[in-house]
Amino acid sequence: MRLRFLRLRSFCSRSLRMLAALAALAATAMPAFAVDKVTFGTNWVAQAEHGGFYQAVADGTYAKYGLDVTIVPGGPQANNRLLLPVGKIDFYMGANMLQAFSSVAEGIPTIIVAALFQKDPQVFIAHPDVTAFEQLKQKTLFVSKEGLASYFQWLVADYGFSESQVKPYTFNAAPFLVDKNSAMQGYVTSEPYSVEQQGGFKPALFLLADYGFDTYATTIETRSELVKQNPDLVQRFVDASIIGWYNYLYGDNTKANALIKQDNPEMTDAMIAFSVAKMKEYGIVDSGDTKTLGVGAMTDARVKSFYDKMVEAKVVKPGIDYVKSYTTQFVNKGVGKELAPK
Repeated sequence: MRLRFLRLRSFCSRSLRMLAALAALAATAMPAFAVDKVTFGTNWVAQAEHGGFYQAVADGTYAKYGLDVTIVPGGPQANNRLLLPVGKIDFYMGANMLQAFSSVAEGIPTIIVAALFQKDPQVFIAHPDVTAFEQLKQKTLFVSKEGLASYFQWLVADYGFSESQVKPYTFNAAPFLVDKNSAMQGYVTSEPYSVEQQGGFKPALFLLADYGFDTYATTIETRSELVKQNPDLVQRFVDASIIGWYNYLYGDNTKANALIKQDNPEMTDAMIAFSVAKMKEYGIVDSGDTKTLGVGAMTDARVKSFYDKMVEAKVVKPGIDYVKSYTTQFVNKGVGKELAPK
């Protein structure tokens, strides 16, 4: 009996050594999966409007797609847009299609590969007595220099607004709060919160996207060269970002919000909650074409519509080969749609 036991123990020992050797051989023959390091630059400081990207970092979605993503926040002292064409970052969060049209006109080899916001969050904020969009034409409007050169020219062309009613917007709500016969620009996800806190009332909100300013916003841009040389990388980043946005809006976004506050300590839970609620209420991310094509959707008809409006408003020069500004190669595939509420 003892001899049989010793032989069994010897057999087990040899088997374990053999298994260990096979495991070592397998490790040598099959190296670990290579993860692609990716840098994504945003166009402003961290906030809920960037939430889907932070979500994909926080919940491991990027990692599941073989990506090690570093988010580089923008801000008043940063210009991540300039870093994209020179290869310092791999992807950039664009504001709207106007920047992409400008890149084509200037011969900058960048291209939009997804649009995470179906609606630009640009809004006019008015006092509660304003109940119709047309009434804004009788108000003093606080508009920034950039706004005056872009969306306001469309308001002039399509709705008969006048530059004579404009006063400079200094990114301060105080002048609007004092002047009861005024309205001010802002993002539906941000400035109304400040107005509510400072003014003690809920303002009237007029989202320009709902009145025809149909640009895409919060786009993903990359270099045209990367699209040609590594479309698989681009596809994985787009798909993971889309899933990140579904999870941020409809799942547990606690960890993503913690990362946002880490990158921007001035951000509060209340501000984030307000922004997320407005994104849902106004269909900023998930509305229209996304219901059939998925978040991030873009269509040729939509881009042409916006381009034609901007040419008519003399914001964009005619004759630009605007179709070079974007591609639908990586979107409209219904990625992540099952994560949306039924």
